[in-house]
Amino acid sequence: MKKIYIPLLSFLLLQSCSSDLLNTSPESIKQTNNFYKDEAQLEQGVNAVYGSLQYIGQYQLAMPAIGELPSDNTYDEVPANDSFTYGELDFFTIQPNNSLLASTWKENYMGIQQANIVLNRIGNVVMSQSQKNIRTGEVKFLRALMYFNMVRIFGDVPLVTKESVNVNDYFGQGRTSAETVYDFIESELKDAIPLLPENTSQKGRVTKGAALGTLGKVLITRNKYNEALPYLKQVESLSYSLLPDVAKIFDVTNKNNAEIIFDVQFASGLNGNSEGSQAYQMFSPSGFSPGAKGHNLPTKEIYNLFTTGDKRRDAYIGLTNNGIPYSKKLTKPSTAPADGGSNIVVLRLADIYLLIAECYAKANDPLNANIYVNKVKNRAGLSSVDITSQTQLLDEIALERRKELIGEGHRWFDLVRTGKAIQVMTAHFQNTPGYGTAAIKSYNLVMPIPQSQINTDPAIKQNTGY
Repeated sequence: MKKIYIPLLSFLLLQSCSSDLLNTSPESIKQTNNFYKDEAQLEQGVNAVYGSLQYIGQYQLAMPAIGELPSDNTYDEVPANDSFTYGELDFFTIQPNNSLLASTWKENYMGIQQANIVLNRIGNVVMSQSQKNIRTGEVKFLRALMYFNMVRIFGDVPLVTKESVNVNDYFGQGRTSAETVYDFIESELKDAIPLLPENTSQKGRVTKGAALGTLGKVLITRNKYNEALPYLKQVESLSYSLLPDVAKIFDVTNKNNAEIIFDVQFASGLNGNSEGSQAYQMFSPSGFSPGAKGHNLPTKEIYNLFTTGDKRRDAYIGLTNNGIPYSKKLTKPSTAPADGGSNIVVLRLADIYLLIAECYAKANDPLNANIYVNKVKNRAGLSSVDITSQTQLLDEIALERRKELIGEGHRWFDLVRTGKAIQVMTAHFQNTPGYGTAAIKSYNLVMPIPQSQINTDPAIKQNTGY
């Protein structure tokens, strides 16, 4: 089946965005104004929105790192590499000049700007209404996903929903409240759901299941469990299924399989090795492969959490000859160290099942909660549980999420949304050698606003504590 492989740098329209918030140069405005004259150009614009997900500041490196390193799931083996960029996340010494956070802000807004352009122009493009609806649904989903990541990482962020051709349009706006941003995300996803197909022959495209599942996760993040459950349950009725063999989920020869609801596409050996990801190189133990940086490695703690008979441990985590854990969800590229071909999974069915279990547990329905947590446990080769205590059941679900989704960028956000981050990380630092100076404070629940953005627009104020 045809897959979407989107060049990281070559799209004309993504080149129109500068390092500042939604700034465009006169030349790029001229190029953009001459574009979107027909369906083929519109398709290039939509692909460019997808392409933004491949950037370092989005799913190539930032989301897997920011979603794991501040948690007890992963650590930075060599903090001095890359100017302590990743080590700051590990020890909560995060600075406003952190280059990964700067890329995260910049490159999400690049994608948002591109989405705004497409949604502004699509009405005037001659194409079938059905195709126009699908592309609108896709871009609304992608814009909502980027805002969901931004608001979880930074808290209040500028909400920009219109095409910008002049940086002064938004200069001085400041940051929009997180609640308002969340309201927008919910609305966008609800708009997208009826527009999207259940299936598509083009792998990597957004489908109805992705919007339903992401909306469910957004609602759970806002503590709206009763509202989330119906959306999550709709995903179950679609054509997804748990793979019987956990080792096959992340096999690069088995991409876009029946368990994957949405992932970001990468490929080795294409376009001069420009379609690959740096994730394997950056997130492998130092010396394990050429140029490996030792960032974002699974902790020994998470490795030891897997009980005897749990098939996931050896499928998801390997050990070097020196006993250092590494992720087996990323495959070593055969072409160049920074040309990894592993897709980055954003949403898959096991994640949805555990969210459904959490909704039932919150509703004091242990019967159904156990059914869904056991779907994941049984697939891993573990016996079923029958837990009646709500507290114990929620702990069991959190443990299963931690093990099942290790390295996929969910653990930190799970800790924050459940109110457990400070408690869990304080205990982790106390019980883990090498963290004697590490401490988490309440302000660390969001990241600092990049200093470059504050320097550019003083109306954007820094988060408290940084």
